[in-house]
Amino acid sequence: MKNALTCLFMLLSTSVAHADEGMWTLDNLPLKQLQQDYGFAPSAAWQDRVLHASLRMAQGCSGSFVSADGLVMTNHHCAEQCISQLSSPEHDFVANGFVGIRDGAERACPELEFDQLESIADVTPRVSAATGDKSGAQRISAERSVTSAIEQECNAGGDAKVIRCDVVSLYHGGRYALYKYRRYQDVRLVFAPEAAIAAFGGDPDNFNFPRFDLDVTFLRVYVDGRPAHTDFFPFSKSGPKAGDLVFVVGNPGGTERNDTVAQWIALRSDFLTPFLAYLSDFHGMIWQYGRESGEHARQSNDDLLITENALKVFKGQLETLNDDAVLKSKQHEEDELRAWVNADPARKAKYGNAWDELAGSLKAGAELGPRYRLVERGSGFSSDLYADASILVRYAAERGKPDADRLPRYRDANLPALRQQALSSAPIYPELEETKLAWSLEKLRQGLGADDPLVQEILGSDSPDTVARRLVEGSKLADVNVRKQLWEGGEAAIEASNDPMIKLARMVDPQARMIRKDYETRVEGVAKKNSALIAEARFAREGLGSYPDATFTLRLSYGAVKGWDEHGVAVPPFTDFAGLYRRATGSDPFKLPASWIAAQSKIDLATPFDLVTTNDVIGGNSGSPMIDRDGDVVGLVFDGNIHSIGGNFVYDKRLNRTVAVDSAALEYSVRHVYGDTTLADELVTGHRSGAAM
Repeated sequence: MKNALTCLFMLLSTSVAHADEGMWTLDNLPLKQLQQDYGFAPSAAWQDRVLHASLRMAQGCSGSFVSADGLVMTNHHCAEQCISQLSSPEHDFVANGFVGIRDGAERACPELEFDQLESIADVTPRVSAATGDKSGAQRISAERSVTSAIEQECNAGGDAKVIRCDVVSLYHGGRYALYKYRRYQDVRLVFAPEAAIAAFGGDPDNFNFPRFDLDVTFLRVYVDGRPAHTDFFPFSKSGPKAGDLVFVVGNPGGTERNDTVAQWIALRSDFLTPFLAYLSDFHGMIWQYGRESGEHARQSNDDLLITENALKVFKGQLETLNDDAVLKSKQHEEDELRAWVNADPARKAKYGNAWDELAGSLKAGAELGPRYRLVERGSGFSSDLYADASILVRYAAERGKPDADRLPRYRDANLPALRQQALSSAPIYPELEETKLAWSLEKLRQGLGADDPLVQEILGSDSPDTVARRLVEGSKLADVNVRKQLWEGGEAAIEASNDPMIKLARMVDPQARMIRKDYETRVEGVAKKNSALIAEARFAREGLGSYPDATFTLRLSYGAVKGWDEHGVAVPPFTDFAGLYRRATGSDPFKLPASWIAAQSKIDLATPFDLVTTNDVIGGNSGSPMIDRDGDVVGLVFDGNIHSIGGNFVYDKRLNRTVAVDSAALEYSVRHVYGDTTLADELVTGHRSGAAM
């Protein structure tokens, strides 16, 4: 195993990526292409800082260290769960913002975890030797066994609360890498602006530009009760200029660019279309709940924002997959690879059947998918209480098994994060729980049918409303101490529990496991084997100079500060504070918070606000730092434009744009709008002052 920074591939001359395209792993940077396109060759020290100053939020976003004293920068919408959980009817930090120096102290987030990447190692030979030509359940079992052993060896003698080791499948199984992380779970809120400015423009402006969002939260990670001392990205007060080369370092969640045409079509018809209907109904339900009172609106705000964003994302993805030109281009690319495979008898014997076998797994996926998502993935049980109950029931059953035999979520590497979630001190709102659970139980009945045995067992002769009310009112799982007793008590405590949510989870779990096993055997196991074969065929034809699909692991993309042409109208790359005030109407979602109204006459309206670049990003890059050639922060990524939604499948340099907050706006706002000179000075100097915390 070789260190990521000394094991750079030398085959980059065969890269098939277009200029500015690509989410590159840190052990396969496109050095030759960067030099050719921008005249820049990152030094080893530059690469080392990128590796260690970048962060992954375990809950699904990115972040970065921006001071030597553990100060972390990410998006407001990434940290909003923490901000909401720390709020109350008396202190609504989502609506009113949180300024640590004003609000008394930094406050611990109940569930946030940040992971700092330490190293990457290629483990492909070992995994490939174990999986061989296995398919179905045998392949799933072999892969779990060998990856568990690798992860256990990675953290031999270490503390799972500190070290996290993940074996990651890249190129759809064509390569495997061991990612070793430093885990931080003591995360405290330092600063968050009001939601009205963090998400100024709301859903109408989401995935659009011009934008005027201060979508930022600053947090701090602690080790043994003291701020962590870390590598960090220095902060630029001036920000970037038009045309500047910039890099985005973050953890894009997932793309499907290397999927087959059949996989794209199956995704379109078997998942995106029905799931959009599900999300639309959920949005209507949660929107109505929020309109019933101000307190209901506060409780449901996270769900509403997440759903609105998801609707736009999945609609955009569906539009891309309905574009005949996109599908024809993909088909042409696939036909060329298959023709190359079939031109040689040896290649045909090894790879030729992969596409047809993969297509067969997709048919099984269409058959099993609805029940799998409703029962095993939990879309038929939309409830925090049920989610906790399900974790507790499964953990009790899995904890006594060898690590290799456990479900992935319950392996040692994942237990600290799982425990943090299950024993979170975040508040649970009974009325919201009842509303969401009743709605989802109705979806369960619609999806499986009223005569389905599981539906009959859960509902009997009662309505979803009645069952949801009985479950929520009777459950004690809102009490973290009750959950802790069940977590520590194991199977005996679970079997002895009369909590109705635990009893429901016990009832559902055997059937959920059954559908999961069937899905893994007939869908995932077959897909893993044949996707890996297709990846190997592509390597054999094109070399290793391409980037893998996103896997929520650290990636670097490069591009330039640049606007675009929208139907003949030039879209400039920057907005400024003056534009914010011109856009404000006084009504939501274009209503400014009082702090910004009070500051208008005192601040420099020419200060840059948001910007766009040609960087290639996707969901999961939210919270990613944007850095320049010197490795200094010049922006904070929080969105893409509407064209970038199709980036799950294709990248178009003409139109795809990344949207970020300018570093100048970040420092200036903290100092001059919110008056937090202590935090602003820490951003500029990279060190925390001695102010009382």
